[in-house]
Amino acid sequence: MTSIRRGVVLQGVDGVDEFLDMARHIEATGFDNLWLTESSLHARDPYQLLALAARATTQLRLGTAVTNPVTRHPALTAVAAATLAEIAGDRAVLGIGAGDRPLMALGAKPARLAELEAAIAAIRRLLAGESVTADEPGFRLVDAHLRFDARADLPVFVSASGPRTLELAGAVADGVILLCGLDPAVVRWALDRVDEGASRAGRPRPHIAIFVYGVIDEDEPAAIAGARSIAAWFPQTAPIYCDLVGLDPEITRAVRESYSGGEFQEAAQAASLLPVSFVQRMAVAGNRDRVTAQLAELQQVGVDSINILPLGDDRMATINAFDECWRRL
Repeated sequence: MTSIRRGVVLQGVDGVDEFLDMARHIEATGFDNLWLTESSLHARDPYQLLALAARATTQLRLGTAVTNPVTRHPALTAVAAATLAEIAGDRAVLGIGAGDRPLMALGAKPARLAELEAAIAAIRRLLAGESVTADEPGFRLVDAHLRFDARADLPVFVSASGPRTLELAGAVADGVILLCGLDPAVVRWALDRVDEGASRAGRPRPHIAIFVYGVIDEDEPAAIAGARSIAAWFPQTAPIYCDLVGLDPEITRAVRESYSGGEFQEAAQAASLLPVSFVQRMAVAGNRDRVTAQLAELQQVGVDSINILPLGDDRMATINAFDECWRRL
């Protein structure tokens, strides 16, 4: 067995009762973390679901994966995170990032790096009980302060894929949520960027939580088909990884033209352009033997937790298969 933690990432697409059943099962199976995405209009509110999960479980670490400073004012994020921490205690985690292309449905776009950094700083100051005045490009605060006691040491994890965001996360975050696929060389490249930021800030590397998306199925063609949609996310949103793994630039261009980068479930047409080799380097897409080998490789590159976002029609089957793979290590 490994000392690396493991977790599950869910989208709030299930009814509340079904979600709570899943949370209980995830804890009973032995997972350490449960993360919930926040993605404009696609899914239910993560803070409310995480609060319910905190009452339904006793051990799971519970976090957003991730909120952003665009759809939620940083002060309201501080309130929501502080409330979750009051309910969940030291199991609560705030995951935050710049936002993704689904923001376009709201007439918005992802935050710039400086806005994300300023939001993180403001949230931390508010949680620490400070009065905050700030005039940032994306938000303003005028002598703002929480009027209730909050947990000042609430861990803040920053979602990162591009080099500048990885460096920022290394410099300021308690943890980094890596979105870079599974290829060990690519993961090491991302970790080097995190380390650069940490070194410039004179601090050690933060906790590294890698997120892997996909399907585990003994029918490998079915697993590959189920994981194609998330693989199409990389050419549109994080094309640097396409270059790092040697994807034909013409395929990258064609995928970007075919897929606007909204919810990855909408990427079926673009995903069909991707070779199997790329899909299996960027997503969990195979049988138990293949995934066990990939997990063993990830153990060696320096991550602290590996978290699976299951795709497809039978997400519980992938969660259970991930557990089986983990127990082989």
